[in-house]
Amino acid sequence: MKLGLEGARVLVTAGASGIGLATARAFLAEGARVHVCDVDAAALEALARNHPDAGRSSCDVADTDAVDRLFDTVAATLGGLDVLVNNAGIAGPTARCEEVSLADWERTLAVNLTGQFLCARRAIPLLRGSGNPSIANLSSAAGRFGFPMRTPYAASKWAVIGFSRSLSIELGGDGIRVNAICPGSVAGPRIDAVFADKARARGVPPEQVRQEALAKTSLGQLIEPEDIAHAIVFLASRAGARISGQAIGVDADVQALV
Repeated sequence: MKLGLEGARVLVTAGASGIGLATARAFLAEGARVHVCDVDAAALEALARNHPDAGRSSCDVADTDAVDRLFDTVAATLGGLDVLVNNAGIAGPTARCEEVSLADWERTLAVNLTGQFLCARRAIPLLRGSGNPSIANLSSAAGRFGFPMRTPYAASKWAVIGFSRSLSIELGGDGIRVNAICPGSVAGPRIDAVFADKARARGVPPEQVRQEALAKTSLGQLIEPEDIAHAIVFLASRAGARISGQAIGVDADVQALV
């Protein structure tokens, strides 16, 4: 599909694997110029081999100095920015609230929420120079429903929706669209680990947790990273030019989280 994004300047955080990699690939297929950052050195090396046309940087988005270096690089290499995809996030601990350490709580919010703030803060001046600017912030179905034994993650993802909706109002006069994307359970090693951790905590088989999660969706399916990527690319295109301030579920119609 061609959506008129040829030459668009795109930054995808945590873009070397999973949803981020699928999103980077989708933008590259549209002819966009893409820069990704990630903390996974091996994933960045694989990206360099498989997609040498994508720019790349090592960056922990919770580190202010690292984010500043990232955006200095983006401004120098891309000459501006049209799209920020705030994808970086961690699963955080799977445990009852009283068992969660303060360090795990703070790290989850630092990456999932503060990282989006730090990147948006640096991106906004660049986006003001774009003719088609947008921000996609990755939230989650856990930003719309309670998620037992995942309180740090859920809290961070609820906060992302508030951040996105507030930012959309703040930046509307600049023509900058801001939306939150709310994936359901995305197929891959990360959700497998989450199911395994929750199964271990409950004393049940991982497959039981998986089936319970699928039973809470109308389509009874996991989400593929490409499903998320397609939504983000559409929102960044002219076809999504009037969509802002939304929390958009790409989740097989989740009814509840278990």
